[in-house]
Amino acid sequence: MNVQSAEPDRDCALCPRLVAFRRANQEKHPAFFNGAVPSFGSGGARLLIIGLAPGLKGANQTGRPFTGDFAGDLLYETLDAFGFSRGRYDARPDDGLELHDCMVTNAVRCVPPQNKPVGAEITQCRPFLRARIDAQTNLKAMVALGRIAHETVLRTLGLKLSAFKFAHGAMHDTGHGMLFDSYHCSRYNTNTRRLTPEMFRDVFAKVSAHLAEDG
Repeated sequence: MNVQSAEPDRDCALCPRLVAFRRANQEKHPAFFNGAVPSFGSGGARLLIIGLAPGLKGANQTGRPFTGDFAGDLLYETLDAFGFSRGRYDARPDDGLELHDCMVTNAVRCVPPQNKPVGAEITQCRPFLRARIDAQTNLKAMVALGRIAHETVLRTLGLKLSAFKFAHGAMHDTGHGMLFDSYHCSRYNTNTRRLTPEMFRDVFAKVSAHLAEDG
């Protein structure tokens, strides 16, 4: 496997625990995608959104980031509201949805048990995120969905975590594009009101304003 690629092989074998979990799911759910989920969007996009990892019955099932679970409902609804998508999101990879000036990826590309990757797995997958960032030739903004995604972006760029504190709605000039922080758009966060749709839209309003200033 070429770890300089921005996209791992579908049957990536770098993380033994994730491989074992994937193979167990292939037996339980043979119709699922069950592989390293590729990024979704254009390499020429100015905006890169970084989540944590595929959900078992979301992206791991459909093969497209944030597709098939509640987090995707909120994310793609918000992207549509701010003009970052075209077409109708219907929670399936063949719904015809296209992203505009935006790409969505994950810090870890394979589904982890209990939706919780361990540090070694995040580290193993980091070269793909580095390559993904480098491949975004017009990159101006990144949105980190959750603290782990935020810290992974910083480590990927070789930046000190202490200099860029995570906070919902925060903005950080990384030297590789402005990094915007958001709580993850998970069902748990929205059910507990840690993240409301209005709070999520506020982040993307800042992103849109930043890109408008860039022209």
